[in-house]
Amino acid sequence: MPDKPILKPLPTLETERLILRELRLDDAEDMFAYAKDAEIAAFGLWLPQVTLQENIDDLRETLEGYAAGTALDWAVEHRADRKMIGRINLGGYHPRDRRADLGHAYNRDYWGKGYATEAARTVVAFAFDTFELNRVGAAVLPDNMGSIRVLEKLGFQKEGVRRHYTTLRGQPEDLWSYSVLAREWREHKP
Repeated sequence: MPDKPILKPLPTLETERLILRELRLDDAEDMFAYAKDAEIAAFGLWLPQVTLQENIDDLRETLEGYAAGTALDWAVEHRADRKMIGRINLGGYHPRDRRADLGHAYNRDYWGKGYATEAARTVVAFAFDTFELNRVGAAVLPDNMGSIRVLEKLGFQKEGVRRHYTTLRGQPEDLWSYSVLAREWREHKP
């Protein structure tokens, strides 16, 4: 999270099927439904949450970030059933270098339906349009084929491998680095 205010309030972004909005404390149960899943947590590069209170604490930290104007985290709400199905963010925002990193996680029940692509397309477009970024990056585990497909659909290119960059599942893991540049985004128009 950046130290200086970036954006206050965080705008709500809408797509045909989704509402991307600020997280709320009442999202805790929906978030816990996927945050406790060990496979989703591993793909998301975090430890699975064990208690609902961990989600509440995480949400409170994000709410503090909103109050300070430093959080770029959206709840992904399914428009039809009004359920929070995931979370997407822009982390590592560097205004001088005009870059940020995309991250996201979704409830397994909503995988394979295009929601991650729809949300990511909206957030990446917002990043380029609002912050006039030059680059949006992403780091992904090599076996996270769902996220890799999302990135590739949006024109992200694989840049390289960060060898043994993180430790998950009890062993060192490589991370693949992806990015899309503003000029590529404009040309690709995903």
